Amino acid sequence: MTAAGTQTAVITGASSGIGAATARQLAAAGYHVVLTARRKDRIEALAAEIGAAGRHATAYALDVTDRPAVDAFAAELGRLPSVNVLVNNAGGALGADPVATGDPAEWRQMYETNVIGTLNLTQALLPALTASGDGTVVVLSSTAGHSTYEGGAGYVAAKHGAHVLAETLRLEIVGTPVRVIEVAPGMVRTEEFATTRFHGDTEKAAKVYAGVAEPLTADDVADTITWAVTRPSHVNIDLLVVRPRAQASNSKVHREL
Repeated sequence: MTAAGTQTAVITGASSGIGAATARQLAAAGYHVVLTARRKDRIEALAAEIGAAGRHATAYALDVTDRPAVDAFAAELGRLPSVNVLVNNAGGALGADPVATGDPAEWRQMYETNVIGTLNLTQALLPALTASGDGTVVVLSSTAGHSTYEGGAGYVAAKHGAHVLAETLRLEIVGTPVRVIEVAPGMVRTEEFATTRFHGDTEKAAKVYAGVAEPLTADDVADTITWAVTRPSHVNIDLLVVRPRAQASNSKVHREL
């Protein structure tokens, strides 16, 4: 249940990494956080952790690519006094093959999760966010959504789609009481991102960060998201790119090897 006067923030992909860190930080900032992800056990454990700290959290198992399930989720949220923030965090990368040999199934899955999943949640919750009188949509894209790199075309294409979705939505709903914020992280070391990308190959995953003194952490990105969301209502952080100091671009990284 939502505490009286507490605003509600929905976070997708909240079972680990940036999503889980964002849930913790928004809860600490006073939001009732609604945690969504496919892994029910993880989000229930996180909701219990947040609750034990005296804050408010609800877990809801959800696949963002399943539109009927998303619509049912939106209907369930209609019982709350208001929905104020949507953090579209669910996404991820699969593979690092060149265009010539990339797996179309992986490309499709990345597009479905990073773009269609974001579209599904945004469409389903935009009426409630507007009705709140002070809504915020956050799209977690990537520096991959702004420039390309070899071996990354499938992920880059998906994140470009997420970037364009945010940019276009902002144009289309200007004049309504809803902000659209895009946060585009560079190199972030989380427990799952690179390992998932390389299909469980931990050696390949480790090479992504080899020699980089301090990649960003999930908490670094969550802190950025929380800062942007908690600006005064009239302040819109259109686009915030955040990288570790060691990374100048997607392909220029200082490594101490």
